Amino acid sequence: MAAEFDTVAGWTAEVAADLGPAYAIPAGCRGSSSPGVLHWFLDHLDPTPGRTFLDCGAGVGGPAAFAAREAGVAPVLTDPEAGACRAARSLFGLPAVRAATALPIATGAIETGWSLGVLCTVRDQAAYLGELRRVLHPGARFALLVYTATHRGNLRHESPDGNTFPTEDTLADLLDAALLRVESSGRAGDFAAVAPTWQHAATAVETELRRRHGDDPRWQTAERQSDRMRQLLETGELSGTLHILVAV
Repeated sequence: MAAEFDTVAGWTAEVAADLGPAYAIPAGCRGSSSPGVLHWFLDHLDPTPGRTFLDCGAGVGGPAAFAAREAGVAPVLTDPEAGACRAARSLFGLPAVRAATALPIATGAIETGWSLGVLCTVRDQAAYLGELRRVLHPGARFALLVYTATHRGNLRHESPDGNTFPTEDTLADLLDAALLRVESSGRAGDFAAVAPTWQHAATAVETELRRRHGDDPRWQTAERQSDRMRQLLETGELSGTLHILVAV
């Protein structure tokens, strides 16, 4: 987990900075989301320009920078990995605070934001969702991208280390307990296509990362994690689900 979300995060920021500004957001969204998913979320959240926008588990900060560019929001980022926070600050100049489940945010202070592909990496998922609800203002909208297991029981293929995937039924129970009501839902696979310019930038970053660090065991560990995740999605054992939540 540290290799994937800490060390490689720093390397990604370095490569994107070297390649140029056009590569920054595609690089920062590696493994977290696609433009179509982010647009779907922003269309449903309809955030007010200039307002604080929480990205919880923000990684390198690509999605938050995308939200700032497309919707004019003021992102605030949290992530448990120090390397990811440093990368978000250096690459995008965004405020990023190192925090895991316990968020250094006042109760009811947040009106909107998102958490993308984070829940499956959290040990205590109920506590994580409860903490998100605590910092949300009543009636606030918040978006989740969650990787859910399509069937109960063990996955047929090997799971990425440190990940626990809820089923849709389990997720529904967790959200109910956290007082987070689902307003709208979708599937990430419906928005998988990306523009050629975005794909070119993402591929260039990936190629340069592999050229610089392909022999490093930490890169190889992160790649194994990504390959396992990709296989589970391709075989249909996992599904990326999109949810717009309302704080009850």
